[in-house]
Amino acid sequence: MHEEKIAALILAAGRSSRMGAFKPLMPLGGQTVLEILINLYRSVEISDMLVVLGHQAADVRPILEAQGIPWTINEQYDQGMFSSIQAGVKNLHPDCKAFFLHPADIPLVRPETINRLMNIRGGETTSICYPCHEGRRGHPPLISTALIPAVLAFDEPGGMRALLSRYNGEALNIDCHDPGILMDIDAPEHYEKALISFSPAK
Repeated sequence: MHEEKIAALILAAGRSSRMGAFKPLMPLGGQTVLEILINLYRSVEISDMLVVLGHQAADVRPILEAQGIPWTINEQYDQGMFSSIQAGVKNLHPDCKAFFLHPADIPLVRPETINRLMNIRGGETTSICYPCHEGRRGHPPLISTALIPAVLAFDEPGGMRALLSRYNGEALNIDCHDPGILMDIDAPEHYEKALISFSPAK
């Protein structure tokens, strides 16, 4: 078990307009994409999860209710992902020390990647731990809750990427042998690739 209380903030509010279907509810390996993420975090003993809903919230809630996962609604989800991040961080548990920021269209992250980020963060005083594969940062970053006031106050162009870039001096890039951190299902061709590469855990 990890001594710090760490949460997972899952973003499932957007319209999925490029995909043409609502990504969190798309099937992958006998589950929905959202259920895959819930099971990912449960597999590494993270029980503190929060899902940000917006578009098609009424269709997603039954899954979360069945799984016992709390959610919050971003009424301004059409303003983009950063508005969902702001809606989510307001509702994280006050005892939480850090949170994984996980868009719902990145379902192929491996449990060992999540564990690696948590284990390395436990020995460092860093604001952000980025998983990296072949020199590229991916998702989900592990972000200190000390940055939440900055997230809530930020109102400049560029959203979360622009904000986090200000804290590069407090960031760690952590090499992970996990191409899944870079694989989103943002369009139909990405989904087809995910179907091919996804193999349910035995």
